[in-house]
Amino acid sequence: QVHPVESGGGLVQPGGSLRLSCAASGSDFNLYTMGWYRQAPGKQRDLVAVITNGGSISYAASVKDRFTISRDNAKNMLYLQMNTLKPEDTAVYYCNAWNIDHGDYWGQGTQVTVSS
Repeated sequence: QVHPVESGGGLVQPGGSLRLSCAASGSDFNLYTMGWYRQAPGKQRDLVAVITNGGSISYAASVKDRFTISRDNAKNMLYLQMNTLKPEDTAVYYCNAWNIDHGDYWGQGTQVTVSS
């Protein structure tokens, strides 16, 4: 099992940057596909970016070229660098860990608000 805990959210002006972190306590972090999802009020939870245990990366079209996902397996950490933030990026951001044998785990979420 892993237990993701997000941090790094906050209020930022349009055009600004934030870096989200996800600390995943537990074992075998390196075996998990890790992802960032977000959910805006009244909307479904959507995939933002994902990085597999092999290092393959995918982004939602809306964040490609602005966001960068990365992981540090030695520290059991997942990151999301968010640049050129827009008001439509406002949402609760969730960290997810998934492995076909070990299960599916979610963090509690961190609020990101982009507003002037």
